[in-house]
Amino acid sequence: MKRTKKEIAGLLVDGLWKQYTERIPYAKLYADMVTGKGGKVVIDHIAFRTFNTHCGEQPEGIRAIKHILNYLEYKQVTKYSFPKKKLNAVHFEHPDATLPKIFVSQLEVSELPGWAQNMINKMVHNTSYLLSDKSIELLGILEENGSLPSEAAEYLVNDLVHYFRRPWNIPLKDDVLKINDVSQYGAWVLLHGNSVNHFAALVNFQDVKEWPDLETTCEALAAAGIPMKDEIEGEKGSKLRQSATLAVKEEVKIKSENGFEKMIWTYAYFELVQRNYIEENGVQKLFSGFLGEQANHLFDLTETHDN
Repeated sequence: MKRTKKEIAGLLVDGLWKQYTERIPYAKLYADMVTGKGGKVVIDHIAFRTFNTHCGEQPEGIRAIKHILNYLEYKQVTKYSFPKKKLNAVHFEHPDATLPKIFVSQLEVSELPGWAQNMINKMVHNTSYLLSDKSIELLGILEENGSLPSEAAEYLVNDLVHYFRRPWNIPLKDDVLKINDVSQYGAWVLLHGNSVNHFAALVNFQDVKEWPDLETTCEALAAAGIPMKDEIEGEKGSKLRQSATLAVKEEVKIKSENGFEKMIWTYAYFELVQRNYIEENGVQKLFSGFLGEQANHLFDLTETHDN
């Protein structure tokens, strides 16, 4: 039996979702609540964060994720810019709309103060590439043949899931705290690297009668004890509305003068999205993009002030 590029992309999404829900109980509770009502968990998008600077053997910035997506038939669709945060981003879509969109952002390290650039560059400049030689070979075969034998596909997917973690060494506590003062995004990437930044569910297709829209879904999660963002981004009836849980905090291992210690830091939130129809070339279709101003507010959900 062979696995196509689309099937391998789906298996990768499943593997990342499993990894993510083990760390984000809010996402697991949402899934349990929806399926408990006979509904469906439909993932709208997955987001990643990167450093646009030399990262050793790993491609820099967005390319760190894009070069893998290229093998799985994902195509870049739209670019976004967030000048105040010194971020740029793109989103990718798969020809099969049942697979989630991928939103990848990058911190423009060269726009940070010189000391911060030096700190980040010193940390990441000799990063190792996390994919094995065998997986690189399998990606080449997949590109050429369009499929892989099941056993090879399983090996590749497991290795790809392993890629989505921090690829550089454990950072120094002082470095993380100093970078956090100029870019909370930068501190997050130092700690979490290629890890999934968040998953987002599409409420349009969750098919739960009691929760027909974003408001009712957010209210249900809040009633279940999940801490939610105070407001919904986007007006009622607009083409894109978004809300989210608050970010989960984790114990992270960091270096200090005395060796290693644990520190509490934000990891990820779980996002909820409602999309509305737009007219394109005379045809009604769901809006599939993102809105810069709304995404701007969502970036702030991983701020950590209490360290």
